[in-house]
Amino acid sequence: MGTKVWTSDDVIKKVSEYMNKEHVDQVKRAYQFAKIAHNDQRRQSGEPYITHPIQVAGILADLHMDPETVSAGFLHDVVEDTGVELSDVKELFGNDVALIVDGVTKLSKIKYKSSEERLAENHRKLLLAMCKDIRVMIVKLADRLHNMRTLKSLRPDKQRRIAKETLEIYAPIADRLGIGTIKWELEDISLRYLNPQQYYRIVHLMNSRRDQRVDYIQNAIDEVKRAISDLDIKSEIYGRPKHIYSVYRKMVEKHKQFSQIYDLLAIRVIVQSIKDCYAVLGAIHSEWKPMPGRFKDYIAMPKANMYQSLHTTVIGPEGKPLEVQIRTEEMHRVAEFGIAAHWAYKEGIRSKVKTSQDNNKLNWFKQIIELQEDTDDAADFMDSVKGELFGDHVYVFTPKGDVFELPKGAGPLDMAYMIHTEVGNHTTGARVNGKIVPLDHQVKNGDIVDIITSTSSAGPSRDWIPLVHTRRARNKIKQYFRLEDRAKNIENGKNIITRKLREAGFDAHDVMAPENLEKAAVNMHYQHAEDLLAAIGFGDLQPTGVVNRLTQDLRDRQKRQRQDQAEKEVLEGHQTISETSSETAKKKKRQKASNGIIIEGVDNLLVRLSHCCTPVPGDSIVGYITKGRGVSVHRVDCPNIAKAEQNGERLIEVSWANDPGDRTNYDAALSVQGYNRAGLLTNILTTVNNVTKTVSSVNGQVDNNKMATISLLVGVRNLEQLDRLVNNLKIIPDVYLVERKFR
Repeated sequence: MGTKVWTSDDVIKKVSEYMNKEHVDQVKRAYQFAKIAHNDQRRQSGEPYITHPIQVAGILADLHMDPETVSAGFLHDVVEDTGVELSDVKELFGNDVALIVDGVTKLSKIKYKSSEERLAENHRKLLLAMCKDIRVMIVKLADRLHNMRTLKSLRPDKQRRIAKETLEIYAPIADRLGIGTIKWELEDISLRYLNPQQYYRIVHLMNSRRDQRVDYIQNAIDEVKRAISDLDIKSEIYGRPKHIYSVYRKMVEKHKQFSQIYDLLAIRVIVQSIKDCYAVLGAIHSEWKPMPGRFKDYIAMPKANMYQSLHTTVIGPEGKPLEVQIRTEEMHRVAEFGIAAHWAYKEGIRSKVKTSQDNNKLNWFKQIIELQEDTDDAADFMDSVKGELFGDHVYVFTPKGDVFELPKGAGPLDMAYMIHTEVGNHTTGARVNGKIVPLDHQVKNGDIVDIITSTSSAGPSRDWIPLVHTRRARNKIKQYFRLEDRAKNIENGKNIITRKLREAGFDAHDVMAPENLEKAAVNMHYQHAEDLLAAIGFGDLQPTGVVNRLTQDLRDRQKRQRQDQAEKEVLEGHQTISETSSETAKKKKRQKASNGIIIEGVDNLLVRLSHCCTPVPGDSIVGYITKGRGVSVHRVDCPNIAKAEQNGERLIEVSWANDPGDRTNYDAALSVQGYNRAGLLTNILTTVNNVTKTVSSVNGQVDNNKMATISLLVGVRNLEQLDRLVNNLKIIPDVYLVERKFR
């Protein structure tokens, strides 16, 4: 595919080579619309934003994708980054383009607890959209590929974060979809940013003797041509470049030196038919001695991503190991473009994925849906996807020769539940390669696994749960016992909730009234109260959340009562404005309690500034009365204020005295994050010293990615001085984030 820089004219010219005029016009309209929508926008590199959609559309055109996909390439960012609505895209370009654009659009308008949660939700949305239409992921991969090519314009911490995400999520997806041409480039660029030292070392080693290797490969090609000359086979033979990341993985995983990587030297033979593939293999093995254990027949047993080829490593010319790949033209097209080849536009027709053959090969889509149904937590879902679908796999056979793909570490029970739930439930044992094995036996590549079942089996055992490796098998076993023990689980659930309510001081009989239980069940997405109780009894649902839901109304009433009582105590214990003349009231309102704080209408209360949020003059503040410790003053956004409200504490109005003669220094906690270069801490402390001379504490730590987090406790007179300090810290080179901390 290369790293060609596309212009809009290049893209139109490319699609004109294989689309009819009507479809070319559709692509042109998409470009014009995107150009207007992104007008005046710029990327972080400074170039016009429209260059990015053009490159994405170019990558898709290079894959010969259909008009909807190339159009979506131009339009993929208009909903997320401009004022364009999805309904506009649907109206102008149709349902398919709108579905693809929606699938690649991030969930930017939803608030999440953390950036990790947001990222997991975006990945989940993308994977589920891909299951509806594979073109969503093909566009996303093109989008990610161009973003990786232009990663140098971002900060080092962002480069590493995006490269890590690419290596963990997007490169494995490209591999799963068989799009080798994108997979290899994503992996190589990711390695460049995650481990530049190793990346450039391998590049240097590969380049150091390139001329010798080129001569060797040419010599090997000439000898292969000579070896197959008698076969009368039409073929194309060329040297295959080795990808940097694959060399790196072999060095790491197999603990090998660069000189021990055999398949740096490789040639590829493209022929017309499967019969020709095996004929060429025979001729090569007659010419050179094959290395034991280095032959793989992916034609007879294709990979899960539809990849087919013959791989053999022989002792080639000069006694050096030489890898040879042999495949047909169609196999080569699938190896380069994978599932994208099935969506390629041919003679004005979009040839969609064939339902029978390819659905079996891409049954991991079904696994994604099952994983989604098994968990509501996006991070948990993504962990399962990465572990079970994108991790290392083994391929095993049934006695009839059917192939099953299992995550590395899986055993016979995992395979049984993958075949069918009833096969899993009635399993009594297993044979691997003809020998009886325990159910926790880990299967290996090429094993023949025979699942032994019995109709008289009592069903699964609870002891199986720790034995299985896949979430699917674990959930099927749990589901069996969930149904089997429903009545017992409902009773257990009732007992657990009753006990928790009594421990919290509530009358369980009143709280667990049928109408209250039904209301809580509906609110927590269960059909009936019994379903809710069964989930608690089985252990699928934590009782604390249910108790909180059941007692919400009661706690709200108690909170109002406590607030009324607290207000009464404050008014009885302290002279109020209403009990004095208006002149006295004005005087008291101006009266300073302590720490530069005024309590509205109340005098002689002990006042302390909280250590959790370190408010300074200028911050919006609020106070609440604490038993025996007066009034605690917090910033209004302090998490402890929200907790105080939940606990029924009485909040009262407070304000800063704004005394112009006040020279007090107030503590403020800051967190500074940046790349751990030499002199970073010195620059930070110098900047702090230029604004305030008071520094109470400095702490720092550095993570594995050389990211430093420095915590400071400084003294400032007001918010204005603090803002000045924060702004000065932000302009220090390699500082990426400065924020106030809650302690």
